[in-house]
Amino acid sequence: MKNKIIKLILSLIAAFFITSCSDYLDVNTQPGQKDEDELAMKDLLAPVLKNTVTSNYYAASVVSNYTQYFGGYGYAAQGQSSCASTWSVMYTDVFPNLKLIKEKAAESGATHYKAVADIITAINLSTAVELWGDVVYSEATQPETYQYPSLDDGETVYSQALQLLDDAISALQGSDSSGIIMEDEDMIYGGDLDKWLRAAYTYKARLQLKLMKNGGTSASDVLTSINNGFTSNDDDFQLSYVGAPSNNPYYTINVTQRSTSNYYNALNDQLISLMNGNQYPFTSITEDPRLSAMFVKEIGVGVSAPATDPWRGFMNGGDGESSDGESGNTFYKDGGFHTSSDSPLILITYAEAMFIKAEAEFLNAGGTTTSTGINSAGYSAYLAGIQANMDKLSVSGSSYLADASVDVGEANLQLHNIMREKYIANIHNTETYNDFRRYDFSSDVFKGLDIRIQQPDDEYLGQWYRRAYYPETGETNSNPNIISDESTSVTDIWLFQ
Repeated sequence: MKNKIIKLILSLIAAFFITSCSDYLDVNTQPGQKDEDELAMKDLLAPVLKNTVTSNYYAASVVSNYTQYFGGYGYAAQGQSSCASTWSVMYTDVFPNLKLIKEKAAESGATHYKAVADIITAINLSTAVELWGDVVYSEATQPETYQYPSLDDGETVYSQALQLLDDAISALQGSDSSGIIMEDEDMIYGGDLDKWLRAAYTYKARLQLKLMKNGGTSASDVLTSINNGFTSNDDDFQLSYVGAPSNNPYYTINVTQRSTSNYYNALNDQLISLMNGNQYPFTSITEDPRLSAMFVKEIGVGVSAPATDPWRGFMNGGDGESSDGESGNTFYKDGGFHTSSDSPLILITYAEAMFIKAEAEFLNAGGTTTSTGINSAGYSAYLAGIQANMDKLSVSGSSYLADASVDVGEANLQLHNIMREKYIANIHNTETYNDFRRYDFSSDVFKGLDIRIQQPDDEYLGQWYRRAYYPETGETNSNPNIISDESTSVTDIWLFQ
């Protein structure tokens, strides 16, 4: 896919797009704010897309510690979190502007523009529900009417998100006589509505897969959606950067800040042990080729570890050790796929779509967390997902795909094989946190998974963090309908019960 990039001009756009600068309940007009009538849909779409991906990044920076992709300073475990930055961006920068886009689309009959806005709304709504459970929706962005908006039932909002996707699919399959063409303001697909249609189907399949836990959908439903979804890496929903001064945040934190002895993240053992042969011993290769595309082995900043040393991730919550007792040595690479200044932030990919298909085929045939065997369609999807991620990282995957630890054969494939590869391909993705919760943090499904190393004074000993609690920010602190309670961090939302 030709990446749409965040140019410096975006900062100028962001300076005037509609937002309530202090909080989404503020009824006052902000100084210097553009009047709504002066803004076209194209003025609003780019900031909405940028902020949608940004809010997802803020959530990922928290839950990627829960899923043990990385720790703080290499190994520190994340405590309970409100994901306040995600809440703030959604309710101040995203939802108000989506509402305005939809109003303008309705006025002009721009059904395709509205469809894209519906997809973006569904993405944000579903993410909000997955983080907090019940969320503000029906009374949001209406400060004149609802000074203190109430929380809506999360299950209802999730259903509404699915309906928005269905509405968008229907609209994109139909005609649009408005004459309004989406162009460069679409920083994801450049106005390619066929890609937006496939994105809607893929995202719908992602939601349906989660709803299976409580019987809300079936594996057959997931397959129907995903078979209309992404067809190649060109369809990936991602936002890329141009480099300084608009650097990818993973580069800023994990390369720039580490080089100046400031806060950074380094790779946890859970991820590295799936790639270095520890959890899945290799028979014909020595390591996953994606390791060197993303990471480096170092004993200090810029000081390489001996070439003969194995890749060692840090134990989450430990003191810098790896699972073999030696010091961790794996850090993000300057120029790595996810940590170049112009690396993309990724929301959902073709590789993930293939792993969704593989899992759905596995479950549709009666597969369980410990059963063995999959049909040919599911096995092909499993291999296609791996190859897609190899291609995305520009590494050769042929030897890896041929290794007996990967190419186990249709009769021997288990769910953990699929989820291993999905976990690796979805690094930094909030969806991994949903996968962990769907399967109750099972080490049968996520091989080698164990809870963070805990200290005696850990407030929630022996408990996984299962959700965000409501932020204690200005707009929520003053709202009697939203109660911030940190103890909810270890309780499941309805979707994962």
